[in-house]
This record gives sequence, C-alpha cells and structure tokens, in this order.
Amino acid sequence: MPPRINLPPVTRISLFALGLQSVLSAAIRYRQWTAHSEIVIPYLNLIPQLSLVYPWTFVTTTLVESNIFNFSIAALTLYHGGRYLERAWSSRELAKFLLVTSLIPNALCFATLILFFTFTRNERWTLMTIAGTIPLQISFLVAFSQLVPAHTVTLFRGILSLRVPRFPLLYIGVVTALCLTPMLTSVSFLLAVYGFITSWTYLRFYKAVFPDLDQSQTSSLRGDASETFAFAEFFPGPVRPLVAGISDNVFNVLVAMRVCAPFTQDHISAARGDNAFSHHSHQRGAPGSARAEAERRRALALKALDQRLHAATAGAAARASSNPAPPAVQPPAPSATGPTVQTQPQANTQKTMTTQTGEAGSGSDNDGSRSSA
Repeated sequence: MPPRINLPPVTRISLFALGLQSVLSAAIRYRQWTAHSEIVIPYLNLIPQLSLVYPWTFVTTTLVESNIFNFSIAALTLYHGGRYLERAWSSRELAKFLLVTSLIPNALCFATLILFFTFTRNERWTLMTIAGTIPLQISFLVAFSQLVPAHTVTLFRGILSLRVPRFPLLYIGVVTALCLTPMLTSVSFLLAVYGFITSWTYLRFYKAVFPDLDQSQTSSLRGDASETFAFAEFFPGPVRPLVAGISDNVFNVLVAMRVCAPFTQDHISAARGDNAFSHHSHQRGAPGSARAEAERRRALALKALDQRLHAATAGAAARASSNPAPPAVQPPAPSATGPTVQTQPQANTQKTMTTQTGEAGSGSDNDGSRSSA
C-alpha cells in the first residue's frame, strides 16, 4: 500500500496554485519565445507599468516561478514550512500570514520601482517582473526563529553550527550574491528585505495569539514581546547594541504615530511566562506566547489522539465480547474410496473357532463308540 501524504488544506492549496501558475507561465513563455524578445505576462506576474489593470497579481505573483530550480526550492519550502506552521498555528492563521507576507512585500517593491523610475527616468525599472516565493521563504525562516529560537542547526557534519535566528540574514546574503548572477534580479533582493521586515513586524506586533489558560491573560493578545524575538537578535553580537538602539528609536516613532501600540503588562507576562495566580515568576520551557500556543496545540493533539486510540481499543473489546467466536467444527473424517470392507470382531471369531473344535472332538468320540460296538 503506497504511503499516504497528509497535507493541511492551506498548504495543499498553496502547492496547487504554485504548480498551476508556474506551469501556465512556462507554457506561455514557450509558445511566445523568440531569440530577441523578453516575454512578460502581466496577468500572472506583477509588472509596475502593465499590471495595474490586474490587481490580483499583487498576491498571486508570489506563487509563480520561472525556472525549475526556483520551483523546486519553492515547493519544498511550502511543503515542509507550510505544513509545520499550519499545524503549529492553524489554517486560518497561516492563510493570514501568507496573505500579509505576499501582498505587503510586493506592494513595497512595486512602490520602490516606481520611485526609482521617478528619480532616474529609466523605463527599465517599470518593466521589471516582481514574482517568486522569496518573501514566503524568508518569512518562514522568521517564523521558525520565533517558534524555536534556541534550536541549533548543524551543517557539514558539525563543521558549522548556527542558531535558527541567524538564517534570515544568511538567506538575504545568499540572495544578494545570486542577484549578481543571471539567476536572480535586483527585485529579488528587495523582496527578501521587505519580506523579512514585514514578517517580523506582523509576528511581533499584530499576530493574534491564544491566551494561556494557566495565566490571567486577556483573549485579545497580539504579537510576541519576548526578548528572544527582538529585532536585534537576528544580528551578530558586535552590531547587536547598535541595531537595538536604532530599532528602539524607530519603535518609539511608530508608537507616537500610532502605527504600533506599546506592549502592555499582559504581553510582557505572556512573553516571560509569569503566573499571575501564584504571583511569582517562572521560566517556561519555550519563551514567548507563540511557542506556548504551539506547545498547547501539540498537547491537545496528543490528548485527542490518545482518546481516539482508547475509544478504538474499547470498541474492539466490546465487539469481541458481544460477538463470541463460534465453536470450532471438527472436519469430517476422510472416506476411503472403493467398496466398504466389513471386519468381524476378533472375539466372535475366536468363539466360533472354539465351537467348531468342540464339535469336531464330539464327532470323533461318536465314531470311536460305533467302531467298538
């Protein structure tokens, strides 16, 4: 029996959309290809000069890849990352996360290209294609940095070990290097940077989280105020104080402009794991409300699975007791082929022989008597 691939709904739909749009884009490019023309598809990809009449491309262009190498990386990212995040959060939260990290980076990149055209009057900026899953890929890395900040990944058989929060900047560095080659354009660098900032901002300030039932928290908590998810934690140690000072100043400006709201005591308690009922602080196994939410969902899933297993076992036992097994039926003895041979018992044979012997002796005596007479 072949193994069954179990994918959550949002991940399954995303993979289907990625495959359908990428194949359609490849087919159109193949039919319209010429040696001296650059093919653009404004109703699939976001192109600043041509796609304003196709507003859906601000979202759908994220799930279009132009070559098999990028398509393979995108499919693996959505398969593993989407499945993990959808089970850790929920289908609704993952759908909102994909929408935010697709729409906002594409819109910011669109505005940046228009700004470059305004300053340079070079029409090439408005004809560049904005497409690809780069914003989703770096957004998944940021989400993993929130869920497992202390996890260390060992590469090259222990030669290189990196904590998960180091991967977003490493990914931006790889994309920057590939932009110097024909594989990627300068738009990819903008998408990576905007995707990083957008995903961190959404998870830090706006993503709704479930309150911890063990603590006196309100049900309208948003964001993650933990220190392990601060913006400076993504940078190396030497530059971390500088980044922390700049990010704090930017945050204060955004709070003054009422773009962001300052963290309340509930947010800080959720991040630190403070228990208001016992009025003492304790460190949770995984700091941050999002990690507590993931742990709670795993516990509930394990509990539900355990209940199903017990119910299935009890049902099987009940059916076995109500329907006892029928008694075993002895198979009939095999009958010999051919005529039936009857065997006379041995005792009767012996008795007959004795009787015949006695009669023979009596006959002898009678003959002797007649002879003597």
